[in-house]
Amino acid sequence: MNAAQSSPTMRLHTGPIAWLVAVLMAVAVLAMPGRAFAHAALVATDPADGAVLEQSPAQFSLTFSEPVSPLVLTLVRPDGSQLALTSFRLNDQTVEIDNPETLKSGTHVLSWRVVSVDGHPVGGSALFSIGAPSAAPIPGDAVDWTLRAAIWAARLFFYAGLFLGVGGAFALAVLAGDGRRGRRFVAAALLLGLVAAPVSLGLQGLDGLGAPLARFATPVVWKTALETSFVWTVLVGLIALGLALLSLAGPPDLRKLSASAALLCVGAALAASGHASAAEPQWLTRPLVFLHGAAIAFWAGALAPLGLALRREPAEAKVFLRRFSRAILPVVIMLAASGIVLAIIQVQEPAALINTSYGRLLLLKLALLLFVFTLAAVNRWTLTAPAEAGDTEVQRRLVRSIGIEMLIVLAIFGVAAGWRFTPPPRALAIAAAQPVSIHIHSLEAMADLSITPGHTGEVAASMVIMTGDFGPLDAKQVTLVLSKPDSGIEPIKRPARKPGDGTWRVDNLLIPLPGRWNARLDILVSDFEAVKIEAPIDIRSD
Repeated sequence: MNAAQSSPTMRLHTGPIAWLVAVLMAVAVLAMPGRAFAHAALVATDPADGAVLEQSPAQFSLTFSEPVSPLVLTLVRPDGSQLALTSFRLNDQTVEIDNPETLKSGTHVLSWRVVSVDGHPVGGSALFSIGAPSAAPIPGDAVDWTLRAAIWAARLFFYAGLFLGVGGAFALAVLAGDGRRGRRFVAAALLLGLVAAPVSLGLQGLDGLGAPLARFATPVVWKTALETSFVWTVLVGLIALGLALLSLAGPPDLRKLSASAALLCVGAALAASGHASAAEPQWLTRPLVFLHGAAIAFWAGALAPLGLALRREPAEAKVFLRRFSRAILPVVIMLAASGIVLAIIQVQEPAALINTSYGRLLLLKLALLLFVFTLAAVNRWTLTAPAEAGDTEVQRRLVRSIGIEMLIVLAIFGVAAGWRFTPPPRALAIAAAQPVSIHIHSLEAMADLSITPGHTGEVAASMVIMTGDFGPLDAKQVTLVLSKPDSGIEPIKRPARKPGDGTWRVDNLLIPLPGRWNARLDILVSDFEAVKIEAPIDIRSD
């Protein structure tokens, strides 16, 4: 081959490589934050859930497993009326909320919705009473299943646009040569994605506010959506869809360049938000999500154009089939390797595959992948060579097999869209490892007591002892006493040691049951003076 013949090939590959370098640099920027975050989970509330207070508190606080941004904070009074709480401060992982009024007797509900760093809204409620408990007010339905169904469907269509549309455009521009079969299918998938992307963003705002579908067009919904990290996934996804549309027309070099850039943008869009991209270490997870998304688009996007070409123009489809069969093996290896690493990071323990909703969805996805990989292997190693040789019967079998692959791929997209509502075991483990803390105050002494982790099992307790006016208290001895009379558990007494950092500690403490325990500190101030202070503390189940 002479230089004149080789120069077009060089031109075709230089553009995509340049785009690859540019997008990888963008992904590196996305991976730069030094701190990785999980799906936020509530760790503690003040007042504690179920607490009975003598008087109205001056403020409330919500402590999460990671920093969050409040979306809606509401106090539901005993009569069912609601008070919007708009004055709050962010203090690391704690949201401190001002109470604007003196609360009346009865049970109140502190309802909250926040957005975590991975872009997913989470919400919940805590009950407390003033004076004595009353019938708890109902703040509203916990789950809006209509909204959830809309979110799932919009996410599924968005995936179809990114993977089938953008991936299909890449296959037509780079693998199919001059083939034109499948352009209508690809164009339809791209248009579907262009509609689903902004709809998904609006639904994100609704979910963040806990608002019904009827409020979809209100400005506050879109303002809320634009404040989440999911907006970057939508924006980069729209760029990918637009570039893919451009690649369906124009000169070959421009089509290849646009399609290659669009494929890379798919990976960047998925790396911009979501469970996996927010996992630690982000220098690894974000690039893995990028590679995983681009590989899915390459593989899944080629299926429909290839099947249509084999069905209607089998002679012209030989080049397409040959290029795809040569490229698919390393792509599938990259897809499987990145997926396995991400799954290990997200699941952490094999038991979580059964014990969590996220794990069960992952098992379903793995079962579908095993089926489709087996089918793809049969296509690659058994049917491809005879189909390239012109065997019409094998070509028909290959078309049917590709059709089945497409259906399974769509089912996999549906399972992946369900992850939108399931925090990964990694996030649950982070939340479970968080301590529970209480402040105990009396005229004689006070203490900050923290139990880590804040659930049943073996824990460690840490105490900071002070005088009643926040002064230093050099106690001679401190004993932690835990009891749970309603479960028939008599006091568990453990002497604390002083490690030298200003705290008192009790290690290897076993808490057998979840629920509300009574925590008492017996403080020996001097040989002639002892102080006892106590307060309830809520222990989570393991």
